[in-house]
Amino acid sequence: MKDLKNKVAYITGGSKGIGLGVAKKLVENGMKVAISGRTLKTVQQASEHLGTKDQVLALESDVTDHGDEERAIGAILEKWGQLDVVLANAGVGHFAPVDELSESQWHQMIDTNLNGVFHTLKASVDALKKSKGYYMTLASLAGTNFFASGAGYNATKFGVVGFTQAAMLDLRKYDIKVSTIMPGSVATHFAGNEPSESDAWKIQPEDIGELVIDLLKMHPRTLPSKIEVRPSRPDKK
Repeated sequence: MKDLKNKVAYITGGSKGIGLGVAKKLVENGMKVAISGRTLKTVQQASEHLGTKDQVLALESDVTDHGDEERAIGAILEKWGQLDVVLANAGVGHFAPVDELSESQWHQMIDTNLNGVFHTLKASVDALKKSKGYYMTLASLAGTNFFASGAGYNATKFGVVGFTQAAMLDLRKYDIKVSTIMPGSVATHFAGNEPSESDAWKIQPEDIGELVIDLLKMHPRTLPSKIEVRPSRPDKK
């Protein structure tokens, strides 16, 4: 994919944070990008700052619902006739000691962070087979480093890493490339954070966008299947 112009990408959870940062970089590189979220109005507002209606498609889809993801992929194919890149980015986080973590919080993380990546892949895999495309998941360093009050989140992100690596082995025979990106601290609204100047030391969403571009442009003989990325230096407090 050295020439990204007019390639088509789909990003779940694309209305803010990492998803929106990646979408901006893809549009800047000439790609057509569909972004989805659970609330259409929010996604439409985000899409207005990305590009023209010919370049960007706003979709309402809840990744916990496989039918929603099938409809989203159908809308992309109807508009552009192809799908080359998918980033399963949608995610939620609840952090509490395991004895205090609620059942509803546990299930929301499992349904979104883990079931969601499966639903997105299942809905898009036929289109990716046709395009010999690229499927990426947004995991986390929490997918390899466990921590107190992270039992639920760790479980989902460890799961995303394992799912993605197994999917990579399953799908490479179709010339589909599969990678998982595992960021550390990123300046986003995740877990109630409000990005500010105090987040300047963190990875910025557009940095993940640059990483995605690098992956797409890499020689097809080489596949970075699991990428850890972290701030160069910790916060100097």
